[in-house]
Amino acid sequence: MTAQNPARRRWPAAVLIAASALVIGAMFGMPGMGHAASRAVPANTALPSLSGTAQSGSTLTTDNGTWTGSPTSFTFAWSRCDVGGNTCVPITGATSQSYTLQPADVGTTLRATVTATNADGSASVTSAASAVVLSAPAAGPVNTAPPTISGTVQVGSTLTAATGTWNGSPTGFTYAWSRCDQNGASCAAIGGATASTYVLQQVDVGTTLRATVTATNSSGSTQATSAQTAVVPAVPVPPATGCPSGTGTIQIADLSLPGQLLIASQTITPGLVTPSAKTLQVHFRITACGGRPVQGALVYATAVPFNQYSVPPEAPTGADGTVELTMTQLTGFPAARHQRLLVVFGRARKPGEVLTGGVSSRRLVSFPVSLH
Repeated sequence: MTAQNPARRRWPAAVLIAASALVIGAMFGMPGMGHAASRAVPANTALPSLSGTAQSGSTLTTDNGTWTGSPTSFTFAWSRCDVGGNTCVPITGATSQSYTLQPADVGTTLRATVTATNADGSASVTSAASAVVLSAPAAGPVNTAPPTISGTVQVGSTLTAATGTWNGSPTGFTYAWSRCDQNGASCAAIGGATASTYVLQQVDVGTTLRATVTATNSSGSTQATSAQTAVVPAVPVPPATGCPSGTGTIQIADLSLPGQLLIASQTITPGLVTPSAKTLQVHFRITACGGRPVQGALVYATAVPFNQYSVPPEAPTGADGTVELTMTQLTGFPAARHQRLLVVFGRARKPGEVLTGGVSSRRLVSFPVSLH
């Protein structure tokens, strides 16, 4: 039997071991297999940018920038830097996407650092610096309680605007009144209404009023507006009286229905009618509208029954409302043997009106008679 070469016996085993190693290496070298795969944290492709006004009291906001790696979340951190955007120091607590600039930021610049995170890890980038932060503009007075309006809300009444209360030590106030709808909206300025008071007009009926107060100090001016008033009611129309306004004597031309003349009083001279009283002076006083004397009323008088005394022509009343008519005795007096009274029919009327209509008034009056 021929002896085999040991080297030839070892070659198949070496081939088998090498092949196995290639398979195992291939398995562990494949992407996604085992723990040898590379990590894919977010990668920034465009820096975050800031928006907003670099002024104390204003708000700056950063966007996220753009990233690959599908970040699932972002966090933020703001830093205060020198005017060149260098030597930055984190601002404690400033970890939101927006930051409100403080007085301490005046004269500096701001940067925002954005950190993007996904399942494989996190990466951070920082924005360019903002403009240098400016001081807040000077502020005018600050209103702490709005203006108020007092007064009766009706046509002819006066409304008064109070200034309200203010911080900032105002040195002056100006006023402007507006006419609004019933809900206090759709307001329009009232021309010339620039005093602290306003007298309600007929045109204001059905509307409400507001007052705007402007307070001024050395730093500027600020406006504040009152709440609206109640709705201005319509003016009730008083019933017609036919009487002119005012007091004192009424001119007959100014009196109309339903006003009415009144024979308010009457006297006779002599005071006792006798057969020897050949003439009589009858005095009438004519009034209207609650006792005011009427000037210019035409007064007529005649004895009843007729033919006792003459009928004088109508005569107008004077400024005191009085008139004197002279009657002459006729053959018909006395009208009876035992006559005790002389009855006189009196009438007062407005010139141009019918005798029995208009504001005219009629009355029977009597005077004592003595036949002895």
